[in-house]
Amino acid sequence: MEGPEHITTIKVSTNASQYFVDSYYAALNERRNTIASFYMPPAAMPAGALPSISFNGTQIPTAAAMQTMFEQQMPQPYYEVQCYDCQVVNPHYTLEGTQAWPAKTGKNMTILVAVSGYVKYGKLKEAQPRAFSETFLLVPNPAAAAGKQRMNNVKEWLIQTQTFRIVV
Repeated sequence: MEGPEHITTIKVSTNASQYFVDSYYAALNERRNTIASFYMPPAAMPAGALPSISFNGTQIPTAAAMQTMFEQQMPQPYYEVQCYDCQVVNPHYTLEGTQAWPAKTGKNMTILVAVSGYVKYGKLKEAQPRAFSETFLLVPNPAAAAGKQRMNNVKEWLIQTQTFRIVV
């Protein structure tokens, strides 16, 4: 029999993944100027590391560069998520030097989110749908754990690692 901690972990990871998928792809479709806000800021990363972002085999150096690519270098996208799954990678994650969530919340974990679907670039009626596969590693946002989300609409989960691929 599994204990309440395991059930909490499942509920938190499932709810976090659903909210993330819904809000991230809505931002890609409609609010590309907010994309960088989904990523762990460099100041919060261990030893000043940057989030790892790979877009169709190309390494993107920063979250700001990812946002710029979507805003200035790509035609308007339309993402349609067909399915997603999540798995807890580390159920006891804390970032050194930051405030963690209270243990009872079950939010001190990393979550692997796998997403697949279709994307169209350009005019919707003319664009051909292309299948895509995307994987994220989400980590708890230290600012949200510190209680700042109520004031500034801070996201509870941020992207630490991302890999996107168009499927042939």
